[in-house]
Order: sequence, then structure tokens, then C-alpha cells
Amino acid sequence: MPVQKTGFTHTVFFWLKNPENTSDREALQAGLLKLAQIDLIQEAFVGKVADTNREVIDSTYDFSITFLFANSENQEAYQTNADHYTFIDNCSHLWKKVQVYDAISL
Repeated sequence: MPVQKTGFTHTVFFWLKNPENTSDREALQAGLLKLAQIDLIQEAFVGKVADTNREVIDSTYDFSITFLFANSENQEAYQTNADHYTFIDNCSHLWKKVQVYDAISL
């Protein structure tokens, strides 16, 4: 049986401005992988759209991250972390849309 995790989950979906541009795709992927190394993050998942097809699935995005933090305070500290700002400065020109979903465990 899976163990229920506790903490704060930060999930973000990214839509590239130029999804067919290999350089842009590689640059955002590299930026996300570097972002996932911030030490405030307990667990990190960096992904791309899965090849699934069901009516309830939104597969219009290009990349996603899911970061698990011990608590909301660590997530707030992540938001103002210098490496997070560097990621935004270096990569924000690559995306046309970002959608964030935050959740706290029950």
C-alpha cells in the first residue's frame, strides 16, 4: 500500500512560445532540471506530456514540474530563492503560458 505523503505540493505547467524549436525546448528542459536542484525541495518531478489519450486529460502543455516541500514555509522560501529568480530571468522568454496548482496535504 502506498504511503501518504505530507507537505506542500507545487505543480506548474509550461506552454512554449515555439514548441517546435528544439533549442527552446532544450533550454527550458535544462532550466527546469536545474531548478529542481534547489535544496528546499524534498522531491522533484520534471516531465513532458505523456502519450495518453482520455477525455479528461489536458495534453496541450509542453513541460511540467511537481515539487514537494516539507511545508508551506519552505515553498514560500523557494519562491524568493535566488536560483528561482535566475530560472525566471533565463527562461521566461521561452514560454507563452504558465499555470500553477498548489496543494497542501490533508
